[in-house]
Amino acid sequence: MNKQALSENFLAVLKKNIWLLGTASWLFGITDRTIASFSDSYISAIDLTQLFTASLFFVSWLYLKPEK
Repeated sequence: MNKQALSENFLAVLKKNIWLLGTASWLFGITDRTIASFSDSYISAIDLTQLFTASLFFVSWLYLKPEK
């Protein structure tokens, strides 16, 4: 393999790994917000807004999945 192919392969793997790390981070964040919202047995409008915003960003992140 030449240097160009190795460089492109490295970048593809790096992009995929960053995307996977981001996906895990978003899932952790949404889970954390959900547990925090339901822990006091009262869901406020701010809690719902935070959950909706985090979910929207997570779905947007899923659309950024790198191509093979």
